[in-house]
Amino acid sequence: MIKDHKPTSPGQRGRRSLKKDVDPVKPHKKLTKPQKGAVGRSKGTITVRNRQRGSKKHYRKIDFKRDKFGVPGTVSTIEHDPNRGPNIALVAYADGEKRYILAPEGLEKGMKVMSSDTAEPKLGNTLPLKNIPIGTQIHNIELRPGRGGQMVRGAGGSAVITAKEGKYANVKLPSSEIKRVLLDCRATIGSLSNPELQNVKLGKAGRARHKGRRPHTRGVAFSSPRDHPHGGSYKDTGVGMPSPKTPWGKKTRGKKTRSRKHTDKYIVKERKRGKKKGK
Repeated sequence: MIKDHKPTSPGQRGRRSLKKDVDPVKPHKKLTKPQKGAVGRSKGTITVRNRQRGSKKHYRKIDFKRDKFGVPGTVSTIEHDPNRGPNIALVAYADGEKRYILAPEGLEKGMKVMSSDTAEPKLGNTLPLKNIPIGTQIHNIELRPGRGGQMVRGAGGSAVITAKEGKYANVKLPSSEIKRVLLDCRATIGSLSNPELQNVKLGKAGRARHKGRRPHTRGVAFSSPRDHPHGGSYKDTGVGMPSPKTPWGKKTRGKKTRSRKHTDKYIVKERKRGKKKGK
């Protein structure tokens, strides 16, 4: 739920925050580790611009593999994770172990979850795609069996199984792309929490700095093309430019950057274009 704030200051006037329905508890200490070192740097050289460490926070170790097979677990708490969009859930398993998982929308404290080939296709359970009914919303999808979930892990995200053919399932991703995934790959039932995260407005620059975002200068604001390809007069660059460029002169908008082209054979329909691959 989005919360508007009283306009007591310019920062509050433009602020829209997410009202978090989480438990006010500290994270499980054994499942956290400190984040240290510089951000966006490799051996001191800036490799990603406009990034900083931001406010101090611990990383929560998330169980993306869900490889606790056949052991029932109970949701102990629903917690906020500062490192990702959706909430996370602390699951206490019957053998005494505790793990963090991504919390789908509707998961509540006290509910039972399980990862198994024979588990019921209900909220929070993880099972192979071959045992999930067509039309079910899923998230945290594997690309290779046993490797752990790699797709659909953002806030409010969900995919849908549209068909099963041979040893593959057709999965419609949040980008509208339809991709073939092995039926032995696992996925978790449900749509991820915090679907309204996209409507959040920070309100002031200070909150962006706390998140690790440093100021970013637009290319067209540079005074000379020597400093940026978009620099100089507006009549020469910017809006009238044939194709936008990076600060180093490479095309940036519309240029395909997909490096793993050998996996194109698994794409049934390209994203957002509504046409089949190769046509």
